[in-house]
Formats: sequence, structure tokens, C-alpha cells
Amino acid sequence: MNTEMSPVELRRAVRSGEFTGNTSGVAQGFVQCNLAILPADWANEFLQFCQLNQKPCPLVGMSAQPGDTGILALGEDLDIRTDVPKYRIFKDGEFAQEVDDIRDYWRDDLVTFALGCSFSFEEALIADGLDVRNVTEGVNVPMYRTNVACKPAGRFSGDTVVSMRPMKPVDAIRAIQICSRFPSVHGAPIHFGDPAQIGISDINTPDYGDAVTIKDGEVPVFWACGVTPQVALEQAKPPFCITHSPGHMLVTDLPNSRLAVL
Repeated sequence: MNTEMSPVELRRAVRSGEFTGNTSGVAQGFVQCNLAILPADWANEFLQFCQLNQKPCPLVGMSAQPGDTGILALGEDLDIRTDVPKYRIFKDGEFAQEVDDIRDYWRDDLVTFALGCSFSFEEALIADGLDVRNVTEGVNVPMYRTNVACKPAGRFSGDTVVSMRPMKPVDAIRAIQICSRFPSVHGAPIHFGDPAQIGISDINTPDYGDAVTIKDGEVPVFWACGVTPQVALEQAKPPFCITHSPGHMLVTDLPNSRLAVL
């Protein structure tokens, strides 16, 4: 896949079935988003959950009205039902199936939330000369459930999911400085060093995504991750909801630079 493909070109490739992979490193320069799609009678509580937990759930955009299939602020030629490489369907909090198109599942009462994704700040790390291992190795970023609790909101609660990129300690400090400028896409890491301190028992066995090489002298660096809402949805058990599949994001027309805090 051409990393210089525009967001519109990428979404059309996804829509046609030409592109079905994870979106790390593609359409560089543009904001990627996690998705949570819920019935309208659950939307206000989920919005409050995002507002209380902005690190793992940074809200970039949402439906103007229930049933809307686009979010104009994120892209003109954008269809929530077809433009994500893979979706996950949940029923009563249980994962039901993974699909590459949700037109057959769409309802007029559904509200879409688009949440910032760490793939957006990877570009800034690479531009500064840092090695982003999942991009270097061409795999999905490793993601882990932790024991770091989110603040509850109504029926929503749960622990934070993190993504991990291994780095030398000096590079980890630089990554903190860089990512602090991007609060809308998870901001600075929440932890680096011993995984057990945040409840991760085996760094080589991620809960989502793929394992990556951790070289001698490197430490794992952990960012809050937009898969966190999926854990909250599993616990809240709405009768029906849809998310992206981990690593398979909605690529928007928003430049990453627009989210940077100078």
C-alpha cells in the first residue's frame, strides 16, 4: 500500500475491498480514528465517559444526528459504514463477529464517536528519527489490557488498554516530549519500564495486535489506547454496538498538524 495515498484514495480503496489491512503508516500526515457506534439511548453516557477519560478516549468527532453515516468535519467523501478496513459487532457486550462492511447492520438510531488514535503521532516520532517498531516491522501495534482504571460514567467503566512501542530510555524521554503536543491522539505515554506495574504479565503476548521485537537496552513504552472503549462496552453490555477492529482505523481528512499543541 502506498504510504503517500491520500485519505480519500485510501477510504475508496477500503470501500472497494482493495485495502483490508491495518492502517499504521498509511496515508501519512492525517488523523486516524478509533470508532464506537452505539444506539442513541446510550450515547450521552458514552460521551460523558469520553469526557472523563480523555487520555484513552480523546473525542475527535461524532455524529451530528443519530443515523448519520458521515461526519462532515472529518471528511466529505466519508461513509462510516464502508470506510474502515474491519469492524467488530458486539451484542449484549459480547463480541459477535468481525466484518469489513456494516451496511447490513446499520440502523437509524446509531450514533458514531470518532476517537483519536496513536497512529497519528507515529509520524511525528519517525520524523524526529525515532524507530517506531510496529511500522519498521510492518505489523499491527501490540496492545494490552492493564489494571489502570478509567473513571466511570453511568453504565460505562473499565480498565485502560495501552499500545506499546519499545525504545531506548533516552528515546522514551524524547517521545514524551513529542507526544505531549498531541493530546487529541492520546498525548504522552502513561508508563514506561516494568509492564507488571500496570498489570501486564507477558509483554510478548499482546491482547490485541502483534508482538514486536524488544532489543537489548530498550524498555517498553505504553500509550493509552483507543481500544479502551471496547473494554468499557464489553462491561456495560449495550444490546448492540459496533467498533473498529484493533489497528484498522478510520483515516480522516484532518491533518495531524491541526491537532498539535505548539
